[in-house]
Amino acid sequence: MFICICNGITDSEIRAALADGATSLEELHDQLGVASQCGSCSEHALSLIHEMQPAMMREDSLFYAAG
Repeated sequence: MFICICNGITDSEIRAALADGATSLEELHDQLGVASQCGSCSEHALSLIHEMQPAMMREDSLFYAAG
């Protein structure tokens, strides 16, 4: 689904950027151009960040526990 209509950015692209290490709206802006035009996508992008943070934290915990 398109999240950022101005730049044609999908939720899959945002999820991929988050999985690759982006952790903030600023990083998504720098990497993908999210919220660089009208900004109406910023709330949805933030919700994806918050949705994925627990999963990213679990993966980090597993990495450090195994290390």
